Amino acid sequence: MFKRILIANRGEIACRVMATCREMGIESVAVYSDADVAAAHVLAADRAVAVGAADPAASYLDQDRIIAAARETGAEAIHPGYGFLSENPIFAARCEAEGITFIGPPPDAIRDLGDKTVARRLMQDSGVPVIPGLRRPETDPRKLAAEATRIGYPVLIKAAAGGGGKGMRVVNTQAGLGDAAEAASREAAAAFGNGAIYIEKYLPRARHVEFQIMADQHGGCIHLLERECSIQRRHQKIIEETPSPALTPALRAEMGAAAVQAARAAGYINAGTVEFLLDPDGKFYFLEVNTRLQVEHPITEMVTGIDMVREQIRIAAGHPLAYAQSDIVGRGHAIECRIYAEDPENDFMPTPGVIGYLKEPRGPGIRIDSGIYAGGSVPVEYDPILAKLIVQAEDREAAIARARRALEAYIVIGVKTPIAYLADVLNHEAFRSGATFTDFIPTHMAGWAPPQTHGDLARVAFIADVLTASPVAAGTKRGDRAAKVTPWQTLGAWRS
Repeated sequence: MFKRILIANRGEIACRVMATCREMGIESVAVYSDADVAAAHVLAADRAVAVGAADPAASYLDQDRIIAAARETGAEAIHPGYGFLSENPIFAARCEAEGITFIGPPPDAIRDLGDKTVARRLMQDSGVPVIPGLRRPETDPRKLAAEATRIGYPVLIKAAAGGGGKGMRVVNTQAGLGDAAEAASREAAAAFGNGAIYIEKYLPRARHVEFQIMADQHGGCIHLLERECSIQRRHQKIIEETPSPALTPALRAEMGAAAVQAARAAGYINAGTVEFLLDPDGKFYFLEVNTRLQVEHPITEMVTGIDMVREQIRIAAGHPLAYAQSDIVGRGHAIECRIYAEDPENDFMPTPGVIGYLKEPRGPGIRIDSGIYAGGSVPVEYDPILAKLIVQAEDREAAIARARRALEAYIVIGVKTPIAYLADVLNHEAFRSGATFTDFIPTHMAGWAPPQTHGDLARVAFIADVLTASPVAAGTKRGDRAAKVTPWQTLGAWRS
């Protein structure tokens, strides 16, 4: 087993990986940019190495600096988390060449599955159902128009590389196709350095259902059940749950088998996610494979009891899977709500700043994966995710109620967050009834405004805490002497 692992990431996912490293007796090494000198993941690590300026290209995306940090600290392996270099086949190959274990799939699998058109061809050739559309990238307006006519409108233009909703456009008529294709290609080029796009059939009343897969170096491959991720804004997930309210045991078995088949077809190793679209008639279609740990992996951990980061590390170290497919049993229901620094009243625009006050919920069945603390900064340069609220209960109704109570007790002051918005999604009749289609947000949440009571409760809780406690300065390393601050200093730091 490895003695020291470098985590080539930041924020809540870096803290999450470090927690498992600590459980396994493995030293963790953090890397940090100039903007993250006092970030939570730096304080949580056993060792930390500066890797450059705040610009991700000069730090977290700089392969030379990351490799040098691993060499400097004697790290035997690198865990990339998600984002940054996690799905970069060149970096995975570079680690291999340097004799450093990359905790993820082989470079060839990352490359093949990272190009969505190559992945579609792989799946079609192996018998996995694929949504109708192009098999290769295309920018010629005439060919795009011909394909759109063949499969029928509405259609979805997508970037061949990358994800996260960038380079995606829904087109309802031929009149808007040319401009949408041009805009999608520009956005894809800016985001991923690759302007290649393709077109596929758009299913407006679909569900986004994905299966977690895990494969070892000895031919073992299993799935760890499904997650429904249909609640999305700008094609990015904000609430996930497992099990899906739409799947029967028979459909679950069929989709799980297809996910394993997809992984085997790509020669996959380590953790990954096979994503499907499920239409109202119960037909499912391959969407893509995410060749990394997913943001929403904690809900799978909650219902299966399996530490997925631990399994990733074990597999990377050459161990066989610790579980057979028959061992994978879901217990209860789990929901994850993503807590971003963003303004749901302003098209979810990021809201960087300083966390003036933080109160996280606690209680049975509640887990917080966090990368922030009171007094810490939320830089403008990075993805604005702050934390994830994960709950588990005996059934879906109880999990929804628990998640709502937890959100009501979750207070972040200093930056705007969608906490009240998420609570209203969970409270919506359509969500509670299980009608969670990918068009949920535009259909049910247009024109949303925050309830006044949420802000009032936040202020009452803050003032009560600050006047009855003598907090210590956040951000001190273990063993450092904590500097005490008065309640009035803390109160002065809060800008309402």
